[in-house]
Amino acid sequence: MKKFLIISIILHSSLFTLHSLAQPAVVKNAAKSVFSLTTFRADGSLLASSHGVYVGNEGEAVSDLKPFLGAAKAVVVDAKGNKMNVTRIMGINDIYDVARFRVDGKTTPAAVANVASTAGQDVWLVTYGLKSPEVVATKVKSVEKFMDKYNYYIFGMNAPDNSTGCPYVNMYGQVIGLLQMSQTSFDTHACDAAFIRSLNANGFSLHDANYQQIGIPIAMPSDENQARLMLVMAAQGKDSLKYVAATNDFIELFPNATDGYNNRALIEAAAQQWGNAEETMKTCIKKANDKDEAHYNYAKMMYNYAVSGLHWSLDEALNEANEAYKEKPLPLYQHLQSQIFYAKGDYQQSLSILEQLSKDKTFNNPELLYEQAQCKRSLKAPQEEIIALLDSAINTTDTLRITEAAPYFLSRAQIYDEMGKYRDAVFDYTRYEYLVQGQVNASFYYIREQAEVKGKLYQQALTDIARAIILAPQEPTYYAEMANLQLRINKPEDALKTAKRCTEIAPDYPEGHLLLGLAQIQTKKKTEGLANLQKAKDLGSQQAQALIDKYSK
Repeated sequence: MKKFLIISIILHSSLFTLHSLAQPAVVKNAAKSVFSLTTFRADGSLLASSHGVYVGNEGEAVSDLKPFLGAAKAVVVDAKGNKMNVTRIMGINDIYDVARFRVDGKTTPAAVANVASTAGQDVWLVTYGLKSPEVVATKVKSVEKFMDKYNYYIFGMNAPDNSTGCPYVNMYGQVIGLLQMSQTSFDTHACDAAFIRSLNANGFSLHDANYQQIGIPIAMPSDENQARLMLVMAAQGKDSLKYVAATNDFIELFPNATDGYNNRALIEAAAQQWGNAEETMKTCIKKANDKDEAHYNYAKMMYNYAVSGLHWSLDEALNEANEAYKEKPLPLYQHLQSQIFYAKGDYQQSLSILEQLSKDKTFNNPELLYEQAQCKRSLKAPQEEIIALLDSAINTTDTLRITEAAPYFLSRAQIYDEMGKYRDAVFDYTRYEYLVQGQVNASFYYIREQAEVKGKLYQQALTDIARAIILAPQEPTYYAEMANLQLRINKPEDALKTAKRCTEIAPDYPEGHLLLGLAQIQTKKKTEGLANLQKAKDLGSQQAQALIDKYSK
């Protein structure tokens, strides 16, 4: 029996060797396209290692996905020892744990099978090696279809150690899939290489949780609409590396579109690289198919930085806006002209343009009415006219986009305040606070508190000045305002505590000592109160002497 077993093993080994030797020459040739993959974390430490295979001569490659999750950098080393960096992630699929990417160099690709292998067919696993890569023969155990046209292969074999990601090839040397270890058996699996090669990122990929785990930039889609969407997503994201990469890729793919140049110039301007930003926009104007759009983008950028006082002038911005309008007389470009005139202080010219635009039913919108109100306010027009424009702006805002009306309510509140309609002002201040979801500062609560006091809404006023103090606990003005209000509503004990805190925060603030003195006098501490009134006088208070005279009798 023992002798028979030995003979059987020898025979089986001989058959396996013969089977391996029977491999077509093209099978081993596929080893030229196999590489090792190593990924690294952001701190440079080793993350993972695997293998893959080139499927294009411009650096296109496929491998398993897992090594990339959490990676900031990745490198590959091919069968000749050439080392290259992974520059772009072209597509991933976490369900099948596969990835498609690009490296920075020319590559020798293996052909990808277009015809599926079937159960029982001979295939070969081609491993990675710098000198003599191992080629292991096996048979397809079974095949499962997915997505109607792709194949998931199962092989009944024990794979060599450290061979994950290595390709299985058919008798023509074509890659049918990449080796994946089974989690439940000794079998090995392979996802269809044609499926992996088909993977592409799209405009929404930057929001995908798996893509977000990969620090390597995503390849720009070849479809211009998808590419434009990705560019927008990248601009809104927090990963500056991916934003810069997306911008550069967009320009390379679509050199006659304005989007990429505009984004690059914005990046350069944000870094105060003014000369670079100017050169980028000049290139955009020269190359772009839509010259008007290029001039408009340049004008918009100039305007924003001119208003902030960082660079460019409003006249330069206006010249570019005029150029845009000459190229194509669009209302959008007139609107920018109006905004620039307003920033220059030419309110009448700004208003004239806005009134003209309001007649254009295709462009008329609530913002134009709001801006007309701002112009009229600057021109000292009757307040009733300003209120009427703000009413129209609010009433014509789509209820589904009512948050856009927040500045209209704030502006109307300020006009009501000036008109002495304090309760109307408070109502609009409150609606503004609601529309911005409470994202207001201490100054807002102080301003609303002032209107509430004038409108005799004292409890609301106390609440608001307390909120201002919470948001700005080192601002003495707010403590003084609260102490003053507490005295006004006959809460001298509370006023005493508040005013004392005010003098602790700002010992040289005369208003704090003035109010502390008044609170002390009202709580029957006249001597201390007069002393604090005198201190307020010494610090420059204009009211202190009259109060000293009043309470010294």
